[in-house]
Amino acid sequence: MKQKRLSYLLHKITIPGFDSHVPLLTFAVIIGIAGGLGAVLFRWVIKVVQVFFYGYKKGHHADIFKNFDWIEELLIEEAPAALSFLKATSWWWTILIPAAGGLIVGIMIYLGAREAKGHGVPEVMEAVALRGGLIKTRVGLIKTIASAITIGSGGSAGQEGPIVQIGASIGSTVGQWFRVSQMQQKTLVGCGAAAGIAATFNAPIAGVIFSMEVILGDFKINSFSPLVVSSVLATAISRMFFGDAPAFVVPSYEMVSNWELAIYPVLGIFCGLLSAFFVWFLYFSEDFFEQKIQMPEYLKPMLGGALVGIVIIKFPQVFGVGYESLTEVFKISASILNRGDMVEMTWKVVLALIAIKMIATALTIGSGGSGGVFAPSLYIGAMVGGFFGYIVHYFFPEASPGAYALVATGALVAGTTYAPITAVLIIFELSGDYKIILPLMMCCIISVVVSSSIKKGSIYTTKLLRKGIDIEGGVEQNVLRNFKVKNFMSKNIATIAADSPIGEVVKAFENKQASYIYLTNEDNHLVGYVSFRDIRMILDEQKIVPLGTAADIAIANELIAVSPSESIKDARHKMNQQGVTQLPVVSDNDPRILVGSLSDTHVLAAYDKAVLRREISASEAV
Repeated sequence: MKQKRLSYLLHKITIPGFDSHVPLLTFAVIIGIAGGLGAVLFRWVIKVVQVFFYGYKKGHHADIFKNFDWIEELLIEEAPAALSFLKATSWWWTILIPAAGGLIVGIMIYLGAREAKGHGVPEVMEAVALRGGLIKTRVGLIKTIASAITIGSGGSAGQEGPIVQIGASIGSTVGQWFRVSQMQQKTLVGCGAAAGIAATFNAPIAGVIFSMEVILGDFKINSFSPLVVSSVLATAISRMFFGDAPAFVVPSYEMVSNWELAIYPVLGIFCGLLSAFFVWFLYFSEDFFEQKIQMPEYLKPMLGGALVGIVIIKFPQVFGVGYESLTEVFKISASILNRGDMVEMTWKVVLALIAIKMIATALTIGSGGSGGVFAPSLYIGAMVGGFFGYIVHYFFPEASPGAYALVATGALVAGTTYAPITAVLIIFELSGDYKIILPLMMCCIISVVVSSSIKKGSIYTTKLLRKGIDIEGGVEQNVLRNFKVKNFMSKNIATIAADSPIGEVVKAFENKQASYIYLTNEDNHLVGYVSFRDIRMILDEQKIVPLGTAADIAIANELIAVSPSESIKDARHKMNQQGVTQLPVVSDNDPRILVGSLSDTHVLAAYDKAVLRREISASEAV
């Protein structure tokens, strides 16, 4: 009752010219601060997990059990670099730790919250599209711990997806606490997502655009103000703890000559092709672990972790988030101009890491680990661009290889997420260099066009498409998933015996004024149906041509029906697939028993109801 009264008071706050925005902006302030602190906490927990598993000083694991001074030190110092402490770790420990982390995560997700599995962003998108932005409060907590363990123990995943889900969970919780309208609830979830991205990358503009482009799916001005407030506050909180520095070091690059604009499209095409392959490979891995690996679900992340550990032994650069190696690629690319060439081993490793990072990420996420895919996309893009830049520099020495590495980083993100504006702004905010904007915009758009031409869904929406949710189809279309056939079907059914003469079928259409007549056998089971369009084909002016029985002209061979428990969205898809305006409704228990019919007018009624719900929610928004 207290939160309800507080929400009522906030809604009654009146400031001339601003009264309709004050409550939502107030909630945005709360979410921005909480989201920023949540991002800081998550990054700190990752460091704690790394220290716990791998040791803090000189790789001696026993040191961490003597006292807890290392926890205090972590508050003011960075955890040891991944590549540094992996060198002090034995090979069997490198395999054992990711496996142990996977086991813990698998059990946590299995018992706690299934939504915490995977990369997190699709679950937020689904909550916004189908559940009005409602997210279980415990998801944020479990996601924080599970993802931190996955990444901290060595899993190849990003921290952005989990932080987005954590921020969205905070936004949803605030909305539920204050009992806001559905439209407000979605906006608050978007505020949490914007806060997460902004705090992670120190990129407040990109945080806002990511939320509008990916999470909310629209650019309504009413949502813009609260998103900006949350994003700015989260960035400020992040800077208080980590300083005003980007997530990884990006040297300043520039396009040397306009003639390079003829080369960048080639890079964009290659990034688009690789983006589509990465998305396919990631979900291929999920299917493989789900269908081919016969073991309990909660044990699969352990297997994936062990396999990642084997990969890390040879290629420690794919450990965890990978920002350290990503920064190193930029440094190597920048040094080419000074050294004149790149040593043979370096460019071969960079080339190999493109495939190795894909494999490590697919093993981590596909097996059921918890972590994001945004950072791996950045990582792969940097490797692709670094290698591509080396080739360009070999033929055109005045070209800057680092520029290609930076542009490809954004292009691969754009190609996997189908969010080119977000990709452009993140790279722009990270680099702070406007000179790179032209090739960056060109490559990002080309990458999206190429990738989307090959496959329909992005790395986020593919997961939803596999569940039958088409975000791009519109909010109303997805809301139809919540409406059941049983609530809209008609029980007034026109039936006739399947062995009835054609003449009786014609009379039945005249007497019953029906568009479809359903045929039943002697056991009263559905065997087919006849439409008025079918019967017109056998009419010759005023005369009836005797062609046999009703079964001779019935739609029986490809009889498609729906059940009362199916959604209106699925029923509509079946209608379009069959090319009819009405479908028989059969029993859930016995598909031979006819219980009703569903017409296109019933589908339209459900659609109108979905639109009405949205309009009512919008009218209730402050």
